[in-house]
Amino acid sequence: MAEGMAGKGFGMPGEVPGWVNYALLPLLNLFVALVLSGLVILVIGENPLDVLSLMVTEAVGYPEAIGYTLYYATSYIFTGLAVAIAFHCGLFNIGGEGQAYLGGLGAGLVGLAMTGWPWPVVALAAVAVSALFGAAWAWIPGWLQAKRGSHIVITTIMFNFIAASVMTYLLVDVLIKPGQQSPETREFDPSTWLPSMDHALGWVGISIPASPLNISFLWALVCCALFQLFLWRTRWGYEIRTVGQNERAAVYAGISPSKNIILAMLISGALAGFVGVNEILGVQHRILLNFTGGVGFVGIAVALMGRNHPVGIILAALLFGMLAQGGGQVSFEYPTVNREMVMVIQGLVILFAGALENLFKPQMEALFRRPKGDAAARGEGRA
Repeated sequence: MAEGMAGKGFGMPGEVPGWVNYALLPLLNLFVALVLSGLVILVIGENPLDVLSLMVTEAVGYPEAIGYTLYYATSYIFTGLAVAIAFHCGLFNIGGEGQAYLGGLGAGLVGLAMTGWPWPVVALAAVAVSALFGAAWAWIPGWLQAKRGSHIVITTIMFNFIAASVMTYLLVDVLIKPGQQSPETREFDPSTWLPSMDHALGWVGISIPASPLNISFLWALVCCALFQLFLWRTRWGYEIRTVGQNERAAVYAGISPSKNIILAMLISGALAGFVGVNEILGVQHRILLNFTGGVGFVGIAVALMGRNHPVGIILAALLFGMLAQGGGQVSFEYPTVNREMVMVIQGLVILFAGALENLFKPQMEALFRRPKGDAAARGEGRA
C-alpha cells in the first residue's frame, strides 16, 4: 500500500516534499536577507525599494548589464562547483581562492608562452594547464587530510595565503614586465585572447553590446553538465557520495575513503582553476595580482545556496553576479550606498545562505510534513 501511494506521488508518511528544502528554504533565506538589507539601507537614509530596484535594473535591465552579470556569474559557477564536489565527499574546501589563483597562473603562462598560436589551441591548453595547477594546489591539502588526518579547513585556508605570497613573489621578482613598476606581466598576444561573447555571437550574425563576458561562460555550463553526469552516473561519483554520506559504510563496501578524498579535491581544485581561464585569458590578458577578487569565498555561498546541485549553483551564481554588477553601479546614483554597503548586502545573503541556511528548516518541515494519520486515511479511502 505504501509503495503504491509513493508511486502515485502521495509520498510516505512523515516525508517532506523535496521542493521545500531545494527551493522554498533558499528563497526564504534570500527574502530575509533582502529585508534586512532594506532595513540597513533605510537606516542610512535611502529608500530601500528604490535602491534595490535600481540594483536589479543595473544588473539585468539592459544587454550590457546582463553581459557583466553573466561574466561575474561565470567565475562563481566554477568556484561553486569546486566547493560542491568537495561537499559531496564530506569535505569543506575553502581554498578555492588559492586554487583559482594558481589556475590563473597556469592559464597566464600558457598565454605568455604560446604567442602567435591560434586562440582555439591556446584555449584548450589553458583549460588543461589551469586545471592542472588548480588540482595540484588542492592535492596537497587532500593528501594531508587523507593520509595524515590534517583538517581540510585549516590546510586549505593556509594554502590561500601561501598562493597569494607565491603570486606576489612571481609578479614582483620573476614575471614582471621589464621597465614597469606595476606587478603584472606583459600583455598576451591578441591572437591568444579568448573571444568575447559579442565577437563570438557576431560570427553567427547576432549583435550584442561589448562586455567582459567571454566564451568561458559556455565552458562553465559544460562543466555543470559534466559535474551532473560524473557525480550521479559514474562509479567514481557514486564512491565519492558514499564516502561523504557514511565513511564507515564506504569502508565496509570496499570503497577507499582516502582515494576518494584525494580524487574529490583534485576535481575541486581543477574546477576552481578554471576561474583563471575566464579572468586571465578572457578579460585581463595578462597575469596580475588579486584578479580573483574573493570569488573562491563567494563560491562557498553559491554551493550552499544551490544545494550543491548544478542547476541550483547556476541560479545562485546568477544571483551573486547580479549583486556584484548591480551593487557596483548603485553607488553612482546613491553615494551613501558605497561599495562597502554593497558588501554588507552580499554578506547578509551569504550569512543566511550559509551559516543560517537551516534557520527556518524545522518550522518549514513541520509545516509541510505529511501527517501520518492523513496518509493512513488516504490509503484506507483508496483501498
